[in-house]
Amino acid sequence: MAISPKSFPPRKRRPSAGSFISPKLSDKNLVQSLHLLSQEISTLKPLQFLQKRNSLSLIRKSKLLQILFEELLRFPVLVLSPSATLCFEELHVVLQRVKTLLEDCSNCSKMWLLSQTQTLSNNFHELTVELSTLLDIFPMKELDLNDDIEELVVLIRKQCSNDKPYVDPRDDEVKRAVLGLLDSIKSEIVPEQSKLAEIFAKLGLRDASSCREEIENLEEEVQSQNQSDEKSKSEAISLIGLVRYAKCVLFGASTPDPVTPRRKQPSEAVIPPDFRCPISLDLMRDPVVVATGQTYDRDSIKLWIDSGHATCPKTGQTLAHTELVPNLGLKNLIAMWCREQKIPFGATGSKVKVNGIRTNKTALEAVRMTVSFLVNKLSALESMEAATGVVYELRVLAKTDHESRACIAEAEAIPLLVRYLGSDVGLKHSNLQVNAVTTLLNLSILEENKTRIMETDGALNGIIEVLRSGATWEARGNAAATIFSLTGVHAHRKKLGRKARVIKGLMELAKEGPTSSRRDALAAILNLAGEREIIGKLIEGGVVQMSVELMDRLPEEAVTILESVVKRGGFIAIAAAYSAVKKLGMVLRDGSERVQESAAATLVTICRKGGLELVTELASLPGIERTVWELMATGTMRSRRKASTLLRILRRWSAGLDVDVMDGHTTTVTSSRIAIPS
Repeated sequence: MAISPKSFPPRKRRPSAGSFISPKLSDKNLVQSLHLLSQEISTLKPLQFLQKRNSLSLIRKSKLLQILFEELLRFPVLVLSPSATLCFEELHVVLQRVKTLLEDCSNCSKMWLLSQTQTLSNNFHELTVELSTLLDIFPMKELDLNDDIEELVVLIRKQCSNDKPYVDPRDDEVKRAVLGLLDSIKSEIVPEQSKLAEIFAKLGLRDASSCREEIENLEEEVQSQNQSDEKSKSEAISLIGLVRYAKCVLFGASTPDPVTPRRKQPSEAVIPPDFRCPISLDLMRDPVVVATGQTYDRDSIKLWIDSGHATCPKTGQTLAHTELVPNLGLKNLIAMWCREQKIPFGATGSKVKVNGIRTNKTALEAVRMTVSFLVNKLSALESMEAATGVVYELRVLAKTDHESRACIAEAEAIPLLVRYLGSDVGLKHSNLQVNAVTTLLNLSILEENKTRIMETDGALNGIIEVLRSGATWEARGNAAATIFSLTGVHAHRKKLGRKARVIKGLMELAKEGPTSSRRDALAAILNLAGEREIIGKLIEGGVVQMSVELMDRLPEEAVTILESVVKRGGFIAIAAAYSAVKKLGMVLRDGSERVQESAAATLVTICRKGGLELVTELASLPGIERTVWELMATGTMRSRRKASTLLRILRRWSAGLDVDVMDGHTTTVTSSRIAIPS
């Protein structure tokens, strides 16, 4: 059976010539496969703006070869000699490479094609030469072809032998013009709009949609480049800055057309909870494990530690050391998921950011020009519809890297964004409100911007208003995520925790919102629970009851919050936790490793501080001792230690002893007990 090229497995872009292999097929099936391959190449459209002549030349030759293979398929019996079979197999490899080159040139960035003009021209010529070599040894006499087909082979051979590397002078001219624009931007000279329009028209970039696609293609180029090819990456990053600036200047700021299919970004996909960084809530690109066994994205946890924190953000435990161990297994799983979702994936680092953007002079100046243009336009706008597009562009830019976030904040964009947080805006222009609060969220990732946001008049009140009464769940969830981000600074966490509206808004969202918004709210609540003086307000707001209610749906988040509350909340927290004992016993038996660990630690704290009434409540649960025994045998190291303490507590209770059991120790306690609410 012939193999259709469509059935070949997915490949990475631009594989090397050596990565193609010839199929091992019967003579008839080999010719059928060649016919299908040449037919597919023949149906491809020539490139429209760059490499037009070179692409058209190869497509025409493939059409002629298709006629040759059609004629061979008419033979009633086809038997090839070993040398003829080898020639046909090599033809198959060359045609695969032709198809790959044409497809890649059609699908990749036009700016990138332009920068690689000479290299691509050489690639087209190389394939033509290889085709010519194979046609020189083509076994025409052995196959006994008719005169017309022989003349056809001679014609193709002649066309191939006459070809030389060809660089279109027009392509070269546009390339020089683009390089001139990049030099101007690097020298902080704003490009002329008429020159931009002329160049972009020659490249077929005639609207905002085509520019967005161009930016996506350039970002993919950055991801696909060899890690050591810094020069090529730098060129692509500069081109991204140019296209982004030109898109805003030439075609205006706008939101993407919902009808136009686009590549998914991490923010648009439903990210599995285990793939999210507990600090940034973003997809982890370089997951690392800290001393407590929790996993974070390297950049986020490094920033946390460098800011002076000595505890694990999720568990509140003191870090025994600050060594970060790469979680390679999880990283591979995330990479596989990204490929399935068609999301670009690359490791972060000091030079290459999450989305592949790296700092260089030209790219940075392009960002500054783009930000200046957008902020000036936003300052002068009165129409909400027009503002939606501008704020969306700022939202996208703020997502890219720290340099962009700094530029936007330095351009005084934050006070302008605050204007669009109000309920009056949300009722009539919900997308504008979502874009405004999400831009603030993206800006808050930069540590300096947290303080800028907190100190901007109306910013905090606006975020709280969106949290409590935002027009959409997305807006409310992103407001909660912004509060979570702001609580990363100790002083801001205290200020936010004193505001009853913040706690009430987070509680409401955690109870009522969709799963993603609930997680945003719970992450912020967990951060607030790290402050002892805020625990009382959280308990008054119903954090314990909320945690119990959410334990079935979001056990990891709910139990971790409860652990933090009872650890720091004193007698009031312990009394409130009475209703949680049964639920904790259930997740201790059925939960994941992380949940079991937190549940065991929480129960130990409750029993140690809560007295006989709470121990009795725990002991009344069916099979609790068996559950604790199993955890001692199969749990994590911390789980085993806590389970051992729980077992001692239960046994002393059953013996009628009035003791307070600590991890590995027993001490006599007074007869005073906490009053458990009825």
